[in-house]
Amino acid sequence: MKRIQILLLPLLLLFSTFSTYAQAPKRWTSTDLHDGLQKLNFLGSALYFAAHPDDENTRLIAYLANVRHANTAYLSITRGDGGQNLVGPEISELLGVIRTQELLAARRIDGGQQFFSRANDFGFSKHPDETFNIWNKDQVLADAVWVIRKFQPDIIINRFDHRSPGSTHGHHTASAMLSVESFDLTGNKTAFPEQLKAVAPWQPARIFFNTSWWFYGSEEAFAKADKTNLVSVDVGTYLPKRGISVPEIAATSRSQHKSQGFGSSGSRGEVEEYLELVKGTMPAGAIDPFEGINTTWTRVKGGEVVGKAVAAALEDFDFDQPENSLPDLLRIQQLITALPDCHWKTVKLAEVNTLIEGVLGLFLEVVATDPSAAPGQQIVLNLEAINRSGVPVKLRSIKFSTEAAAKMKETDLLTNKDQKWLDTLLLPATMPLSNAYWLNDQGTLGMYTVNDQLLRGLPQTPPVLTATFELELYDQKNGQWYQLNATKPVVYKTTDPVKGELYSPFEVTPPVFVDLAEKVYIFADTKPQEIVVKVVAGQDKVAGELKLARPAGWRIEPETLAVELARKGQEANYKFMLYPPASGQEENFLTPLLTIGENVYTKKEVIIDYEHIPKQTLVLDATAKLVRLDIKKEGQYIGYLMGAGDDIPQSLEQIGYQVTLLDDRDMNTERLKSFDAIILGVRAYNTVDRMPVYQPYLLEYVEQGGTLIVQYNTNRGLNVPMEEMGPYPFKVSRDRVTVEEADVRMLAPDHPLLNEPNKISAADFKGWVQERGLYFPNEWAPEYTAILSCNDPGEEPRDGGLLVAPYGKGYYIYTGYSWFRELPAGVAGAYRLFANMISLGNKPQP
Repeated sequence: MKRIQILLLPLLLLFSTFSTYAQAPKRWTSTDLHDGLQKLNFLGSALYFAAHPDDENTRLIAYLANVRHANTAYLSITRGDGGQNLVGPEISELLGVIRTQELLAARRIDGGQQFFSRANDFGFSKHPDETFNIWNKDQVLADAVWVIRKFQPDIIINRFDHRSPGSTHGHHTASAMLSVESFDLTGNKTAFPEQLKAVAPWQPARIFFNTSWWFYGSEEAFAKADKTNLVSVDVGTYLPKRGISVPEIAATSRSQHKSQGFGSSGSRGEVEEYLELVKGTMPAGAIDPFEGINTTWTRVKGGEVVGKAVAAALEDFDFDQPENSLPDLLRIQQLITALPDCHWKTVKLAEVNTLIEGVLGLFLEVVATDPSAAPGQQIVLNLEAINRSGVPVKLRSIKFSTEAAAKMKETDLLTNKDQKWLDTLLLPATMPLSNAYWLNDQGTLGMYTVNDQLLRGLPQTPPVLTATFELELYDQKNGQWYQLNATKPVVYKTTDPVKGELYSPFEVTPPVFVDLAEKVYIFADTKPQEIVVKVVAGQDKVAGELKLARPAGWRIEPETLAVELARKGQEANYKFMLYPPASGQEENFLTPLLTIGENVYTKKEVIIDYEHIPKQTLVLDATAKLVRLDIKKEGQYIGYLMGAGDDIPQSLEQIGYQVTLLDDRDMNTERLKSFDAIILGVRAYNTVDRMPVYQPYLLEYVEQGGTLIVQYNTNRGLNVPMEEMGPYPFKVSRDRVTVEEADVRMLAPDHPLLNEPNKISAADFKGWVQERGLYFPNEWAPEYTAILSCNDPGEEPRDGGLLVAPYGKGYYIYTGYSWFRELPAGVAGAYRLFANMISLGNKPQP
């Protein structure tokens, strides 16, 4: 019999392939398959364009993907690295990893794809000029052009207005400006010509600005505005096959941004979205953004016959027996294969081949028995294949991306008979390590370094190991066998007694990890500190020599230690004593070096594990910061009530404080009296539900002579009324100072906070990271003294970043300065000023 080859080419859609590889395999319902057929017959695409995770309009994305069946994607210029974290202590690049996965979770719900540029979210920016001064604009622009050429959108939709610099976050306006500039470059062969080895020039038809009442100042103003030049789209569509409306899908999608506290409730009924034309031709009817764009198969030479075949398959689709669509899908696949090579041929081949796999009810999986392995190691794999249709299917072989093949015989996949095999695979010694690809090389404040052009734009690193199932399936209607190649990522899977089946990526990791116990080591005097290096074996039989690379003037004992670990996963702590120089505030670095043979290993393993995203394993430099500072302290015992999560308790322990994390049991008068100072973690009033109960005890603690330090809170979602947060009222605003080098002025130079026990000077405000502070109060009762003032260029002074008021026998301090960034970063001056806050009201230690 004649055999016809059809391929699920794994590299056809590099931008979207394996975007869910760390999740359970998609279970294709008949509704999904019918929707997929509808999408197969729509040849239109839309790219939403904004700056951060959570900027995207999930209603519009869900509408375009699920109602219009358009190829829909979101390009987020950054990964949200500079935001705050409501679910844990991760900040900066680790937060960016979390928010990347939250965006992917959102797209799995609303049906879109996800792209990024190399730009780093360096924190809040008030103007696009500042943003472009920190980003490499040409590189970000190149990334935007690359994504547009690769994805080939017919329409681009900006979240923000490119014409209003300074009215919103600088990243927001910058994203819109980049989008508009890209629109004029993507079709130009002379723009970024190096990209044309992999993509072709592409000119979108039109670009919109997704305007709303927010940009008009109020809903009343927007209601009165002239909308004749706006496209109005009702995105409130109800989807009866799913029993849900588009806004309900959108709310679930938006609720994936859990680190930002963006849980949303769905709505029902009509919802209008407005699109203002920025460039291109205005749609004639002003209700359809695709009006006038050919979104049928006739846009492809010879494609008209494909459109008719898809329409016939839709008409004949049987929800109870989707496998009956196989002959139609095979014919469609052959018709598409015969078309001239073009973008839509590539996209639609991938779609139809996925539908073929879906109608057959195929479940194909390769699971490693260990979550990770080192290059050169042998792994054990569980392979599974089942055909849940009545169509004859043969499994001829399983081939791995290492070019090895599974040791199995050709077998018939009989209807609903599960087939399982156990196999082994030797990983090549040169196999690349798993990691978030944008963290592999050293970047800058504004940009990640990604040297591989094909990786740029991808939401995450493609799976390090894949398996291709080579199958044959029989079309009983025309008596032909067809070859089907389906490529799947190798994954790791466990069964949790509470959560059930859990998937995570299979990782290729170094044979050994080294990690320092602290990210920053602060030496407040000449006393040595114990440096603990944790060594974890990534394979059996690890033996080598461990030492610490440190700066001149720092002495280490002993110089080296022998390391020997017998089993993979075994870990041991190795202890050194580090002696600092006699004086100074010099900043240096400490790196563990483990030599095994001719190889030196310096990487640590960082695991990010939350229920709402797949487990993330990162391989990062194990370097820690060394700071030798001159600091004095008064007070010793600190009670710390954690808010959204931060690393300040560990930072305070670094300079000798004894820190107790507080809970319900501590919230009584007698227990609180035992502490020299109480500190509330960032956003405690936003995140701690019990704050109304704790508040009277905290204020009583101050009244009886304690020092209470309250760090920043947002002005929305407070669990205690704002006017009751302190002993006297103040008003938290959205004022912030984003320039970390902004001049700091001393408003009360004689106040103890600036003099005791450490004399604070301008030098203490050098070397700060990301920002000065945020959510400063802008109104306060006269009982408070404002200590410091600073502001961004061209703005009014922000005097409310550090307020102190005596209350009874003690002191209440409210501070919006970003201690949660500065102390973990080892900023010496921040430590000295924070020690002064703790010392206020405490007698010198003997």
